[in-house]
Amino acid sequence: MTAVASIVDVSSYLPPTVPLAELRHSLGLDDQQARRFGRLYGLDRICQAPDQTEAELLTAAAAKLEALKGQEDRVRYVIRAKGLGTTAPYPIIPLRIATEALGLTRASAFAVADHGCATGLLALDVAATLLAGDGDPDALALILSGDKTFTPFTQWVADVTVMGEGVAAVLVGADTGRDRMLGYASRIHGRTDAVVDMTPEIVRHARQIYQSALAEVVHAAVGAAGITIPDIDLVLPHNVNRVSWTVAAENLGIPRDRLFLDNIARTGHCFCADPFINYERVRQLGLLRPGDRYLMTSAGLGQTFAAMVLQH
Repeated sequence: MTAVASIVDVSSYLPPTVPLAELRHSLGLDDQQARRFGRLYGLDRICQAPDQTEAELLTAAAAKLEALKGQEDRVRYVIRAKGLGTTAPYPIIPLRIATEALGLTRASAFAVADHGCATGLLALDVAATLLAGDGDPDALALILSGDKTFTPFTQWVADVTVMGEGVAAVLVGADTGRDRMLGYASRIHGRTDAVVDMTPEIVRHARQIYQSALAEVVHAAVGAAGITIPDIDLVLPHNVNRVSWTVAAENLGIPRDRLFLDNIARTGHCFCADPFINYERVRQLGLLRPGDRYLMTSAGLGQTFAAMVLQH
């Protein structure tokens, strides 16, 4: 059962973007791959921050949280949602640097990982669970999500997407009725050998299970929220590519006009920060109305799938 909590505020930091065409040679894309990513998958510009560290990116996102200013002492937990296991060279600890820069050294700070790009939703569920047991109704948790493309391996996923370096900060509090969490579901279709590299065998398996596994967690989260698919007013997915989500919407019976895909072309796939980056964007566009129920969804390397229903 999902612990009850609310999103208090969300902010994101999106570095300058680079046209996909300019990244073609550095990524090693051939003509067919470049056309697939652009024309079919809808990728156009990718967030890149070659001159900024991960700690600087995370600090920049959190510094934009209006609800955090003057409330730093209320933050009990800082949760680093990591899509990747390692994003900085030893002995650098970006989370420690960011918490010090934000004046949050009194909070318990830790990272959650191993759910790939679905880790952001895991962190939201962890925050709700910690706050529910904290005993202080005024306590807050801060989630910092998104990653640096630290190595060539992390810059793109063959025949799937190109990774961006946008990050998001999410402030979570007790149930206030604003952006209230209604239901969460997660499932790992992992391997006994723990291999996550995209070998031809793993790629085939991922393609075979992707749509059914995604549908499974969406239905589970919707059921936990006590509603049905037609009750969903808006879907905020991770920005992997246009094709996978249009197929998913058709399979789930979700009208395409309820699927927010605009950021795929604007940012690339920013690891586990995507749903929150999308949330901030739809708020800016006025696409969420009071009472609307919306669905955040993600899938991560290692075949982890997650979905969460919230009410605005």
